[in-house]
Amino acid sequence: MPSDPARPDHEVVIIGAGPAGLTAAFELNRRGVTPTVLEATSAVGGISQTVERDGWRFDIGGHRFFTKVKEVEAFWHEILPDEDFLLRPRMSRIFYEGKYYDYPLKPVNVLRNLGFFEAVRCILSYVWARVRPPKDQRFLEGWISARFGTRLYHHLFKSYNEKLWGRPASDISADFAAQRIKNLTLLNAMTTALKPKRNQKEITTLIEEFQYPKYGPGMMWEACRDKVEAQGTKVVMRAPVTKIRHEGGKAVAVVTETDGVETTYPCTAVISSMPFPTLLRSMDPRPDDAVLGAADGLTFRDFLTIALVVPAKYSFPDNWIYIHSPKVKVGRIQNFGSWSPFLIKEGRTCLGMEYFVFEGDEYWEMLDEDLVELGKRELETLGLVEADKVEAGYVVRMPKAYPVYDENYKANVDVLRGWLAEHASNVHPVGRNGMHKYNNQDHSMFTAMLTVENIVEGTTHDIWSVNVEEEYHEEAAAEGPEDGGLDDVEPVPETA
Repeated sequence: MPSDPARPDHEVVIIGAGPAGLTAAFELNRRGVTPTVLEATSAVGGISQTVERDGWRFDIGGHRFFTKVKEVEAFWHEILPDEDFLLRPRMSRIFYEGKYYDYPLKPVNVLRNLGFFEAVRCILSYVWARVRPPKDQRFLEGWISARFGTRLYHHLFKSYNEKLWGRPASDISADFAAQRIKNLTLLNAMTTALKPKRNQKEITTLIEEFQYPKYGPGMMWEACRDKVEAQGTKVVMRAPVTKIRHEGGKAVAVVTETDGVETTYPCTAVISSMPFPTLLRSMDPRPDDAVLGAADGLTFRDFLTIALVVPAKYSFPDNWIYIHSPKVKVGRIQNFGSWSPFLIKEGRTCLGMEYFVFEGDEYWEMLDEDLVELGKRELETLGLVEADKVEAGYVVRMPKAYPVYDENYKANVDVLRGWLAEHASNVHPVGRNGMHKYNNQDHSMFTAMLTVENIVEGTTHDIWSVNVEEEYHEEAAAEGPEDGGLDDVEPVPETA
């Protein structure tokens, strides 16, 4: 069948207007390709959006703009001028048994809080873990215990991670820890604390300052949307994808449905940041039952923020505090005033109470006013703010915030990847949810950049290797090749 001379060489449909999708659109525009972006919701940025209510701005999850990927750093400053970035001090602590532990851990602080004898026990536990590490480090519990010791794991890691995932840490794949905590151990955390204060960048978990858009991360993606639209790209909002038609091993069209009306977008390639299992369920014809079963095996943890306005005297210097107390449901508390003074109002700050939930559970379904009351009570229980001092409250829900990394997720992802390679090889998953992989914001962007090169320039970058090789996670490689390939880039973020 002869090709249509009126059709362009590339008709790329991008699913999702988050960091990965909008980065892909911008990079395609740069190469003379005008894509179409389809976004299911009414906001760009995904979990990196900034929500505004009554003049208050909320960062959903907290996004530290720090990267070792030079292309991503350049991209950020191409989208926003330098004057729109603040350089912010990084501070976070752990709240455990009524006391605050500096994070990164500091010897004097830990000794004072745990008490001398328990601190000695923790150090001996760490030494024993180095001599006789746990045999099974496939799961979160064994992996962290090997690097911090069993006693410190139970003190400062177990409770929070089980709140985060809603299941025992012994059921969560160590891949999450390997990508989040990475090469940090008790030893290098403590030795770093003893060194002169400096903004070290070799171990990302220990960075001391970071960049931040003054009006929150959504400022970046709203500006990016405006730039790609100015180049002729259509960013279609409230356009959930219902079908991806494929034939002969390729996707040929993407179908959306809005208010009962279907719209079809022909395509030569699809870049998708929609949740990986949803992508497979959208295929038309549908995959077989074994593939759909693997898709059903990939699950997500959902997220809600209860934002509470309080007088400025209740502010604290931390960007966030990890809450390890089993007495409360809240897992982490942001102080939006510590991220940027432009997120709050004079004389007050806003505290973001973060809850890790499952969509449809009792907390997800709870009325907003009841959630606000819950947040007030828990602030008071923690001794941070008396409930009657809270002046206003807002609730923001974020579905599918974190892909769950259980013992079967890798096998399920491999099944989906194999099906795509055979039946829709021009469909390219990118980003955290798109790949069901713990990509931070800069890693998500980098997968999109490499995918665009693969589509337009015919390169063969393996985007699945981004944020995989452990030596690139937290510590800078001593040397790298000079050919501009993937191996000379160190995709190491701290963008939460």
